[in-house]
Amino acid sequence: MKLLEASSLRASALKKKIHDKSALVGVIGIGYVGLPLAVEKAKVGFHVTGYDRNPIRVDQIRQGLNYIRDVDDRELAACVEEGRLDASSDFSSLGSCDCIVICVPTPLTANKEPDISFIRAVAGEVAQALRPGQLICLESTTYPGTTEDVLLGVLARSGLEVGEDFFLAFSPERVDPGNARYTTKNTSKVVGGVTAACLDVATTFYAQTIAQVIPVTSPRVAEMTKVFENTFRAVNIALVNEMALLCDRLGISVWDVLDAAATKPFGIMRFDPGPGVGGHCIPLDPFYLAWKAREYDMNVRFIELAGEINWNMPYFVREKLIRALNENGRALKGSGVFVLGVAYKRDIEDWRESPALKVIELLARDGVRVDYHDPHVPSFTDERGALWHSIPLSREVLERADAVLILTDHRAIDYARVCDAARLVIDTRNATRDVREGRGNVVLL
Repeated sequence: MKLLEASSLRASALKKKIHDKSALVGVIGIGYVGLPLAVEKAKVGFHVTGYDRNPIRVDQIRQGLNYIRDVDDRELAACVEEGRLDASSDFSSLGSCDCIVICVPTPLTANKEPDISFIRAVAGEVAQALRPGQLICLESTTYPGTTEDVLLGVLARSGLEVGEDFFLAFSPERVDPGNARYTTKNTSKVVGGVTAACLDVATTFYAQTIAQVIPVTSPRVAEMTKVFENTFRAVNIALVNEMALLCDRLGISVWDVLDAAATKPFGIMRFDPGPGVGGHCIPLDPFYLAWKAREYDMNVRFIELAGEINWNMPYFVREKLIRALNENGRALKGSGVFVLGVAYKRDIEDWRESPALKVIELLARDGVRVDYHDPHVPSFTDERGALWHSIPLSREVLERADAVLILTDHRAIDYARVCDAARLVIDTRNATRDVREGRGNVVLL
């Protein structure tokens, strides 16, 4: 009875601090997920510290400088100036935080297996600082079971009891870079707590800044919700990508097919093909789910196949380019290809897992002279550690290239100008849809 009373008192005390905004918030990982969350919390009155191993990010935040497009420059600067937002690389101060949100990367290994080393490392830091009365929320996309089997396992070494001494929950991020309509604040938030008390405290925390909080029965349900959302997109993108492969064999425009199918008022949702999939979630989550399924003696063949189709699209782009060059009397080796767009999707600066990087790697390996232009990505580092720089888009550059390869359909690019100047355009995104003049040199995916 005394333990229950103590647990209830801790939960009530923490909820009170959350309601009156006196709770100190720590956000571990201040990138595309963590920084928007940190700013939203600071805007409503919380004092927030963003923790990151990257000293450049920490220094930028301390100076009130923004580096994430989806965060408003003025809002971030105001939060820093008013003392509500700070940043640190010193994780030893985590003990002073009442609410800790973990937003670290969860990539794949070279063998397409989950890499949760960042979660494990951060869990160790949190465990050292853990004290009664704290809320810990994991937001990093991961496989079902991570919160309870991995994170809780590390935190339990502190000797504190979950749901009694501290509170633990999983609430998946739902960030869509470049989406001006749905932001951190107005995107509904799924939350799963390890215990009822954990869920209560976590939903209270998120409800201060997010319009709709949706409690679910467990962290596993919340974790599965996230990977299902992204697997849903991955599977449907794989379907239209495979349709593009078939239409290529049949000599049919996949874009004409999709335009026609999209006119049906029910039973259809449009997805477009492309050179592959990118970003932190869609290329990775199907493999997280497939890996976890094998633990239960199950092969999710449908999901794994979708991942394979999407991962193989850069190779099809290469094949399409070879055929188009051959028809123009050029070999792939020794040719000059000018790539338009390396971000993983339109009008953003994020090039994580972008299929454009794989296409460039394949072409460079084939002896192609590759240059690129991206108004949102001035430079990037490839897997070999080589640094690439965007070059200005000019008529001279377009005319000099044996082929222009559109891999990201940024709106800032004048595609009519591109088609007018280039001798050959390979358009993997249907970016030239509205171009009327000079379409004879355009090859669609």
